[in-house]
Amino acid sequence: MLPSRAEALALVQEWTESDSLRKHMLAVEAAMRAYATKFGEDEERWGLAGLVHDFDYERFPNLEHHPTEGHPSHGVQVLRERGYPEDVLTAVLGHATYCSTPRDSLMAKTLFAVDELTGLITATALVKPNRSLHEVEVRSVRKKMKDKAFARGVNRDDVINGAAELGVELDSHIDFVIAAMRSRAADLGLDGTPPPSP
Repeated sequence: MLPSRAEALALVQEWTESDSLRKHMLAVEAAMRAYATKFGEDEERWGLAGLVHDFDYERFPNLEHHPTEGHPSHGVQVLRERGYPEDVLTAVLGHATYCSTPRDSLMAKTLFAVDELTGLITATALVKPNRSLHEVEVRSVRKKMKDKAFARGVNRDDVINGAAELGVELDSHIDFVIAAMRSRAADLGLDGTPPPSP
């Protein structure tokens, strides 16, 4: 039995305080679900991989990039205890290159391909006048990608290599992920609606 999305979301909310990190996981989930549909794969299974891939990051950030301790290895142990299937766990390990887990499945390749890219797209949306994904286009993402000072935390090599591993042209990949994220723009806080007053 696959854990439910509600269970996965509860885990994310329990372990993650940061609103931006929670939204990152929702963005990756949206991209994973969209690609699952495109490839004729299991949308729920792929969505779960995207939703939980960083749930342990805050508690076990692993800035040393240890291959078997900290994020994501610690999280994978927790997920295994909760009954997550091995292909999802392997994909979660594979999104961190330092774990040296081969990305042999289409799910694993897709998770790696969309992870950093969703961060770059989010950062691009946040500097638009209305902070909206509906204002983001491929060319604006590509322009920001060349600016090394912009969204420094985004690994450009992972974006490029991820698309190559997946066998998709980079501009098409960016366009596809933007569209997937737009479908969840309100959940991501990137639909142009002003944030509520404090």
